[in-house]
Amino acid sequence: MKVAFATLGCRVNVYESEAMTEKFIKEGYEVTAFDEFSDVYVINTCTVTNMGDKKSRQMISRARRKNPEAIIAVVGCYSQIASEEISQIEGVDVVLGSRNKGEIVYWVNRAREERKQIVEVSDVLKNKQFEELSIEEYQDKTRAFLKIQDGCNRFCSYCLIPFARGAVCSKEPEKIISEVKELAKNGFKEIILSGVHTASYGVDLEGNWSLVKVLEEIHEVEGIERIRIGSIDPTFFSEGVIEKIVELKKMCPHFHLSLQSGCDTTLKRMNRHYTAEDYRVVVENLRRYMPDVSITTDIIVGFPGETEKEFNETYNFLSGIKLSKMHIFKYSPRTGTKAAEMDFQVDGNIKEQRSNKLIELNSKNEKEFMEKFLNRETDVLYEEEVKGRENYYIGYTPNYIKVITHSEKDLKGKILPTKLMAVESENMIGKI
Repeated sequence: MKVAFATLGCRVNVYESEAMTEKFIKEGYEVTAFDEFSDVYVINTCTVTNMGDKKSRQMISRARRKNPEAIIAVVGCYSQIASEEISQIEGVDVVLGSRNKGEIVYWVNRAREERKQIVEVSDVLKNKQFEELSIEEYQDKTRAFLKIQDGCNRFCSYCLIPFARGAVCSKEPEKIISEVKELAKNGFKEIILSGVHTASYGVDLEGNWSLVKVLEEIHEVEGIERIRIGSIDPTFFSEGVIEKIVELKKMCPHFHLSLQSGCDTTLKRMNRHYTAEDYRVVVENLRRYMPDVSITTDIIVGFPGETEKEFNETYNFLSGIKLSKMHIFKYSPRTGTKAAEMDFQVDGNIKEQRSNKLIELNSKNEKEFMEKFLNRETDVLYEEEVKGRENYYIGYTPNYIKVITHSEKDLKGKILPTKLMAVESENMIGKI
């Protein structure tokens, strides 16, 4: 039997898809590409934007066309929020929510045997238990995503994720360390800690556990040479936290601090728990303690009520703070959120104009950031060969600059001193 996966959305979904894939392999399934003929198709969905929902539906249709007899299982955030809607889509056999992916093989096999649709979606707002999903055999042998936390208690006014993922729950620290040791034993050099709201790690645990304490424990694991944190709330980085993190030499100087807006009035409507000045202080402190740090972010344009004046505040803030990369999103109303019911929804054409203006600013900032490292030598962890360019390899510096380097030797999985020679689009050209 063959199984194929389509994964949409965040790094947490990437981790969970890999864990589900492993469960199928252990049951004797062969993994194939999603665009190939398969007996089972699993779509791990995202519901952050309307586009995420749309892509999920497109994947269902694609699977149905590829093999009308296949079992189609739809899991994750979109199916948690809209299980009834998904169950009515032609060809869907299994619908699971965001907290029972570990049972995927059981429900797929049962749907096949009983030849009937199965919908298993529980109320995640009442579920405070961390779902144990682990990975023993990664396909990629350079860096590993490790999910340490699920759920979010913040309830930003535009976001459905607390309803899709439930309350904050943390993975037991002993299990995290055990998994990291296993990954190190299997040749992994870099660990990326991910979660829905990673900064909340430990608030539900006894024993004064926190994200900083977990980082310190992982730092002691032999064989692991790099540690990264996925997207994280800027409020996590008090000066005391930065002082502790800078002592961890394996900690990569790259942080994705989600901003969303550089205007305090907009941030307040978004129900974000900081001001633009709070964010600026965090960025300045990180740069003071880690001079080579790369700070990336997310920005929403066209949030309800965003005037030209408010947008200009955001633009001027971002122009001044010069982050190394910005991911720009046009606001997408999500039914069930407070923002969707707000007055003064912004016209689509205005969102497009504002988005383009920030994308242009991002290109300028990104180029300037990379140019600071020209002719410098830094360690690069090489991950894979460049598709269509023989003997060229892609790797990443500790501060997450993508480097493309020519080599007659296979560089995959190696950390090598590399001189950064030139900027090419969003990458740098390296030389061993």
